[in-house]
Amino acid sequence: MNFFLRRLVPLPALGVLLFATGCSWTDDAVTVSVPSPDSRTSGHCRKLHEALPEQLDGLDRSDPEPDSEFTAGWGGSAIILRCGVTQPPKMQEPNPPTTTVDGLGWLIEEPGDGSYRFTSALREAYVEVTISKEHAKQGAGSLVDLGRVVKKTVPEGVAT
Repeated sequence: MNFFLRRLVPLPALGVLLFATGCSWTDDAVTVSVPSPDSRTSGHCRKLHEALPEQLDGLDRSDPEPDSEFTAGWGGSAIILRCGVTQPPKMQEPNPPTTTVDGLGWLIEEPGDGSYRFTSALREAYVEVTISKEHAKQGAGSLVDLGRVVKKTVPEGVAT
């Protein structure tokens, strides 16, 4: 009888482990807030979405939830793009922290979790790119690649 009990005890634990593992496959999705741009900006964002690469900085495309033409992602939460966001308040400050990467200006913000958030400037739609703390160590390669696509699909100007 003792032998029989030893064999049964691990089975419930195994079932719980399998159930938890099965659930984790669907719980890995990244969720982001989807912007609600006006119709003019929406058109620019749709063009951008169609032109975005399937790979970026060696990361596969893995768009966040909910599915939208205004969001994209690579490597889970490593790089998240949102198009049609509102103008960040920091852009109104005198001398905001900015950089230019391959001819495209970006506002730089540090949300406090080690990640970096970049928002395009002087385009008819604001494009926000958040790079995780871990992926930021790789440098600005993703901004170069995304900036080229933004420049091709979102005209110069001031977003409304």
